[in-house]
Amino acid sequence: MVYVLLADGFEEIEALAPVDFLRRAEIPVTTVSLTGKIVCGAHGISVTADADLKDLDFSDADGIVLPGGMPGATHLDQCPQMTEILSSVYNRGGILSAICAAPLVLGKRGYLQNKEATCYPGFEENLIGARLSSRPVVCDGRIITAKSAAYAWEFASSIAEAFAGKDRCQSVRSALFLPPFGG
Repeated sequence: MVYVLLADGFEEIEALAPVDFLRRAEIPVTTVSLTGKIVCGAHGISVTADADLKDLDFSDADGIVLPGGMPGATHLDQCPQMTEILSSVYNRGGILSAICAAPLVLGKRGYLQNKEATCYPGFEENLIGARLSSRPVVCDGRIITAKSAAYAWEFASSIAEAFAGKDRCQSVRSALFLPPFGG
């Protein structure tokens, strides 16, 4: 199961593009609200989450997706359970992914140490120990980071490929008429 964590002020496309892509690739995905069933995005779009954080233990989590947006990324970073959630998933071999400002959550907790990573310009100081990349999407081991909302589909595609492989991912990309990455 892949969990997409939603905090008030999340960047809508950075959360929903991965949900959409993963479901098309038949990868189990659940949206999780940090603050109740309804979460309001950075642009006033309200989303009804599949689950509430307080009701989950993440024991079945294979991956975590952290959308950016402000103040959504700050709310994710300030979530009291965040360190435990990420540690539990990563220590069991899971994948951690974050886009835009949200890689700061991984950087502050040491997950980017000696990893290549990217983020929204201006948040680089939070990617503690990372080798900064100018590439829009970076996969380094079990860490996936992306620069901004403009790359939400590439971010989603990279996450899906990590779970379902290149062939299934390419099938979804073709159905969506997505050009080749970088094209």
